Amino acid sequence: MLKIGLTGGIASGKSLVASRLQELGAILVDADVIAREVVEPGTPGLEQVVGAFGPGILDASGRLDRPKLGSIVFQDPSQREVLNSIIHPLVREVAASIVASAGPGDIVVQDIPLLVETRQGSNFHLVVVVDAPDEVRVQRMVGFRRMSKEDALARMASQATRAERMAAADVVLDNSGTRQELLDAVDDLWARRLMPFAENLRRGTRARRAVCPVIGASKGEWAAQAERLAERILAVAPRDILAVDHIGSSSVPGLVAKDVIDLQVAVADLETADRISPLLAASGFPAVPQADQDTPMPSHPKPAEWQQRFHANADPGRPVNLHVRVAGSPEWRYALLFRDWLRAEPSAAELYQAHEHELAASHTGDQGAAAYADAKEPWLTEVAWPLMDEWANRTGWMPPSYISSAEGKRGQ
Repeated sequence: MLKIGLTGGIASGKSLVASRLQELGAILVDADVIAREVVEPGTPGLEQVVGAFGPGILDASGRLDRPKLGSIVFQDPSQREVLNSIIHPLVREVAASIVASAGPGDIVVQDIPLLVETRQGSNFHLVVVVDAPDEVRVQRMVGFRRMSKEDALARMASQATRAERMAAADVVLDNSGTRQELLDAVDDLWARRLMPFAENLRRGTRARRAVCPVIGASKGEWAAQAERLAERILAVAPRDILAVDHIGSSSVPGLVAKDVIDLQVAVADLETADRISPLLAASGFPAVPQADQDTPMPSHPKPAEWQQRFHANADPGRPVNLHVRVAGSPEWRYALLFRDWLRAEPSAAELYQAHEHELAASHTGDQGAAAYADAKEPWLTEVAWPLMDEWANRTGWMPPSYISSAEGKRGQ
């Protein structure tokens, strides 16, 4: 199944997006609705809340007086933490049972107001953030919810900042315009990204790529995207994955590159790589057969055999190459050295950039990237390797050591 985490600040329009996704066919898990259900009269949740805040937070009928409780917790962060420590575990338990009942091809949307604050982003294939400027949200709360401006600002201050939510987002839905514009954006996301993503997951296939290599300017968001992806991948098998490193052209600030994130997953051995392969596939990165791979593999230094397990994105909205390699192996070392050499030596980056432009121009009409990758390999072997090896010897460069990390994980 495809798991989507949906969030947004108060009055951002998140509820409208959630209801539209449900209309389109998603299974909706609404944290706000569940949060109300777990404190209904007679529930253990309500008993715990009364125990923490006293019977004064109940109305005359014995139900939770939400405005009264809100006036307490939104003014005092310590009280809000107490409430969250009671409600959040109960909500997650109910949400988990709903998710567990979904089928392989389903799209499950979990509407979680505090997704960013509770650092749940790595639990989902995608995090969708509904965004609106702060001043627009204040106007909505004052105009439609009859809040005072002070109360509106206090509610906003109790949540993550707009910048924090944007940093956690794989998809941002702008709700600064009309209602119909937001609905159209949701429909487009559903048709172009979510449905194909879910189908790729169900079938265990990677998303279709551009038919020819396209080189473009460096994008500032590549590093943040790589970091979010790395967190998700580490969460897949935390005891088996030693590290996830951003490698390749997109890992070098300012370097022209294809819009593809290359990540290197370090494991102790290839048996581990094979064992976690189904987990990587379920998280959005199915294995790719050798015949369908289109990434270059340098042939120097030349061990008996270069080995890796290759996975790629099922998500049509974010091309990713996942190289699962043994920590300490020649290919693992080469990828890290190549990245660090390009980052440290401007002349090396310029040399590589010129080669990338030349190759891309000569393969513009290709129906795929395999020929481009094959043409790139001799340069990596004959030109790059001697230069980067000399740089490593001259500067004393050494790859990271994951030995202590591996020992610590095995002992858990």
